[in-house]
Amino acid sequence: MLKKIIATFCFLSSIALSGASLAQSNDPSTQLNTLLQTHQGKVIYLDFWASWCGPCKKSFPWMNEMQTRYAPDGFTVITVNLDKEALLANEFLATHPANFPVVYDSEGILAKQYKLVGMPSSYLIGKDGEIKRSHAGFINKQIPTYEQEIQLLLQQSVIKH
Repeated sequence: MLKKIIATFCFLSSIALSGASLAQSNDPSTQLNTLLQTHQGKVIYLDFWASWCGPCKKSFPWMNEMQTRYAPDGFTVITVNLDKEALLANEFLATHPANFPVVYDSEGILAKQYKLVGMPSSYLIGKDGEIKRSHAGFINKQIPTYEQEIQLLLQQSVIKH
């Protein structure tokens, strides 16, 4: 499954090279690829969420904290909302603000490409653009592990061939 996810990431990355910007496209694949390209060389926490997801409500304060704490070190959070109606996502964000980008994927295009197995689902992408870890759900007692994974990836350097 990880190979399929990596293949999808590579495919999406190649689309991003076409130069489409967020303002030019409502396509969630293009929006995500533009963000991934913009943050190339950083450690990225890619999170899929929905307004009806209980654990998602718990993950937002933590993602905001990680974004604030580690952004100066080359880390960013990017999220993908999977609500069918944008109003639901906007209501969620009014009570659980995000200090990171949100891509709206009401059709579930990206969810299918990433073959999500639970909500929320997250992928930790290394500086080399490869998915290093994935998590289904958000479990409070795992928070130290999530943060340690981020710290370890931030310490790694990218070897260019």
